[in-house]
Amino acid sequence: MAGTRKDARGYKLNTGEHQRKDGRYSYSYTDKRGERHSVYSKSLAELRKKERKIIRDIEDGIDPDAADKITLNQLYDQYISQKYDLKPTTRSGYIYIYNHFVRDSLGQKKIKTIKYSDVKKFYYMLILEKNLKAATVEGVHTQVHSALQMAVRDGVLRVNPSDGVMGEIKKSRFWDKQKRRALTIPEQKELIRFLKEHRELHGWTQVITILLGTGMRIGECLGLRWDDLDFEKRLINVNHNLTDHAHEKGGTMKHIQTTKTRAGVRTIPMIDEVAEAFLTEYEIQKCMGFKSETIDGYTNFVFLTVGGKVITRAGVDRAIKRIIKAQNKEETLKAEEEERNPVLLPDFSAHHLRHTFCTRLCENETNLKVIQSIMGHADISTTMDVYAEATDDKKQEIITSLQGKIIL
Repeated sequence: MAGTRKDARGYKLNTGEHQRKDGRYSYSYTDKRGERHSVYSKSLAELRKKERKIIRDIEDGIDPDAADKITLNQLYDQYISQKYDLKPTTRSGYIYIYNHFVRDSLGQKKIKTIKYSDVKKFYYMLILEKNLKAATVEGVHTQVHSALQMAVRDGVLRVNPSDGVMGEIKKSRFWDKQKRRALTIPEQKELIRFLKEHRELHGWTQVITILLGTGMRIGECLGLRWDDLDFEKRLINVNHNLTDHAHEKGGTMKHIQTTKTRAGVRTIPMIDEVAEAFLTEYEIQKCMGFKSETIDGYTNFVFLTVGGKVITRAGVDRAIKRIIKAQNKEETLKAEEEERNPVLLPDFSAHHLRHTFCTRLCENETNLKVIQSIMGHADISTTMDVYAEATDDKKQEIITSLQGKIIL
């Protein structure tokens, strides 16, 4: 047929195909943005393999050129910039995880070159070489998977290479996600006893007691104002949350935000020990003149330093570490002298105190909706998980007490 183009070997060239002077082949096409691109190969067969993929991508709305150019870092920066609904602390936490574990490694790869095996190898490296905890690896996966999923939805990638990776890793023998353990009743008692008797750390008794006796999140507790307490009805009104995070120029930025979820806005009844702790703190603040800093228009906070600054989450966690170290050292020596087993405190954080309260509540209350309301759980499954764990322990305790009483 007249006008038919052929290569040097006499093979017909299709529309967009060309053979260069150096013998290489090229295929030129127009993407969905109207921009022209070309791909090259040493043989016509290899070129047509690339050509078929490009045509398929274009027909399916995939942008083949974009995936060739953009790195995972560039994709993530675009993804996180569009997460308009994130709270500042949540956003900074996500960015920290990505920057710290992904940006200088997997993040530098072009997204088109990232395969399922690359993602799996990267996660195993974090577990086996970096010794990251399971929760941290899950946090990394959340950021990587979400960014790649945006590329799929935008027509840049056909499939998400991170799909199914975590499911496979969680089945491996290397996955060890430890459940958050509640303090036992003896550990609780030992913690409070130690605080009351230890002069240097006694000042933390009130906040620890209130965390243990209410199940509030640490930010909800530290954000409390005297205005939020109804001593007549013995109720705590939880309606906001104190956050603090490192400022890019140094120091810590404190903010008042909404509660973690809508379910977080709630009232919590005060048990006697909690009411007593609040009243004790009130007398302390009264002696100090109720000099409270103001944060985003909020003032009159309950938990303050001597200088009137609101206590931070980091301050509480540091205090807990000191308490654990001091108690375990003292208790070990006492137990040796008294020839008994010591009651040592496990490594725990402020959130473990919330989990401990929830466990005690589940051990003594069967109405899951009541437990969910007090805890401020948005999802009843969260409540049910703790309830199941608590009742399993309770069942074991009951069965143990029946030894010798069933089969006589």
